[in-house]
Amino acid sequence: MNYAEESLRLHGEWKGKIEVVSRVPVKSKEDLSLAYTPGVAQPCLEIQKDYDKSFTLTRRSNLVAVITDGTAVLGLGDIGPEAGMPVMEGKCALFKAFGDVDAFPLCVRSKDVDEIVRTVYLISGSFGGINLEDIAAPRCFEIERKLKEICDIPIFHDDQHGTAIVVGAALINALRAVKKEIGEAKVVINGAGAAGIAIARHIMDLGVKHLKIADSKGILSDPESPNPAKAEMARITNPEGFSGRLADAMAGADVFIGVSAPHVVTREMVASMAPGAVVLAMANPVPEIEPADALAAGAAIVGTGRSDHPNQINNVLVFPGVFRGALDVRARDINQPMKLAASRALADLVEPDQLSSEYILPAAFDPRVGPAVAKAVAQAARDSGVARI
Repeated sequence: MNYAEESLRLHGEWKGKIEVVSRVPVKSKEDLSLAYTPGVAQPCLEIQKDYDKSFTLTRRSNLVAVITDGTAVLGLGDIGPEAGMPVMEGKCALFKAFGDVDAFPLCVRSKDVDEIVRTVYLISGSFGGINLEDIAAPRCFEIERKLKEICDIPIFHDDQHGTAIVVGAALINALRAVKKEIGEAKVVINGAGAAGIAIARHIMDLGVKHLKIADSKGILSDPESPNPAKAEMARITNPEGFSGRLADAMAGADVFIGVSAPHVVTREMVASMAPGAVVLAMANPVPEIEPADALAAGAAIVGTGRSDHPNQINNVLVFPGVFRGALDVRARDINQPMKLAASRALADLVEPDQLSSEYILPAAFDPRVGPAVAKAVAQAARDSGVARI
């Protein structure tokens, strides 16, 4: 199937992938009086007296805004907010299908950090959570940080944290499969944008101690970089103080994690890695190295972002369950304990006797995934004190 042509044809037929459906009947005068005026005045007054009732007397408790500025849409780059709408609608459809979370797309015509933050804050009272999507780095870091400071609902940039959580789960199980300890494994990340930096922070919290990050210019090693995020990464990673290119970083490494560009990794680079090497090449739609080439070069386990290869590393395993769990306990935040719990719960769905070179993560359509992640996230929210209920 030519997915591009068929998807375009179907989008023309669908005329949108989501719609608003009423949860109440409006078929009589009595229905109208209860759902709307005069009866609706009473819940309004109750919410006026008690803000928390906005979660129990409206759909807010199950509603997430999916927000983009259209500057980093899939692999298409800065195509504008309206052009990003098909992706945001698709994300909303996935929220419903995999987490029974109602989601609504909002595409913002601004690249100004403070303007976006103010816009999102002003509408945040209508939602139980905010999913930031396809916003370019480094602006995405600042937008998320500022929103977390002023909003009392979860703010979650899926390109960062959803990716980090699913990679964390894949890393846990890949290392289990090759019988290596996470604290001893030498890990290389290629790509120092939003996803790469979030992955780095997350897997360090999972226990990774030996980590190098590379970008198009080589291994991050300059703590005085004009890019604040890269400067921070240079300070807290690469403890041995290595410099050089990606090939230098990969020599002797146990794990390669790619969130970068197509075909930047060669067979020779993989062959230079340690025995039992793990290659998670997630550039989409074309990975950093083709799985067949990585395996031929000696990799023990290969994962990609694609559904047509084993070990698909896909955010859909994460964000529906994470928001489901956060909404279920009316969390004020999605914090690091919740993200770590999500990685571990996802990894633990693969039983030890099931673990293999071609099965390190459950499939996207495994019905256990959403509930398991949600349960772990909800408990971590309670344990860390950000749950309201």
